Amino acid sequence: MAKLSHKIPVTPWRATSTWAFRPRMFLPLAFGLSLFGVGEGLLVVSRWGATPWTVFAEGVARHAHISLGWATAAISCVVLLAWFPLRERPGFGTIANLVIIAYMLDLTSTTMPVPHNVVLEALLMLGGVVAIGIGSALYLTTGLGPGPRDGLMTSIHRHFGVSVVYVRLTLEVVVLIIGWLLGGTVGIGTAFFAATVGFSIGVSLNVVDRIVGKFQS
Repeated sequence: MAKLSHKIPVTPWRATSTWAFRPRMFLPLAFGLSLFGVGEGLLVVSRWGATPWTVFAEGVARHAHISLGWATAAISCVVLLAWFPLRERPGFGTIANLVIIAYMLDLTSTTMPVPHNVVLEALLMLGGVVAIGIGSALYLTTGLGPGPRDGLMTSIHRHFGVSVVYVRLTLEVVVLIIGWLLGGTVGIGTAFFAATVGFSIGVSLNVVDRIVGKFQS
């Protein structure tokens, strides 16, 4: 059985501050965020339901007549504006998160062939969650700052003393409902993501930790 990591491992590419970007951080940051965006795109292509924030972006894209990637980037920009009254500071990874994930989500959802087979749809759904887990693990180990949505969650938690669990759950439920009302796709894939993404990230963090440990020993 795969073991879960409950902490972010210290890696050779971890930054000393959120703007202390170094060349050795480029690959885990860019590859991690790209995988995250691809995973989001695979869930969209599966047509079994996207992640809550992507459901919201689908709804916005439908009514604003823009692409899913642009809608995702626009939502991230609005979320970043909410950081200022909460005194949250973005990092290099925050900006990279906004740009790379939106681009890769758009690229994957528009170029990936839509399957017409239940098995292939299920595989895309599973692959999406796995890709998001691996991408999250790589991105988080750089220490270059949270993504727009994660930063909003942690800053609300810090300022109001509300559990991160409840803050995250509330934000996800609110954007999911709004996205669904706007016409976003909600389905079994949405529920599957919510139930399994934590395990996917935990397993991926454990794998990264073990790989780093072998190279350092």
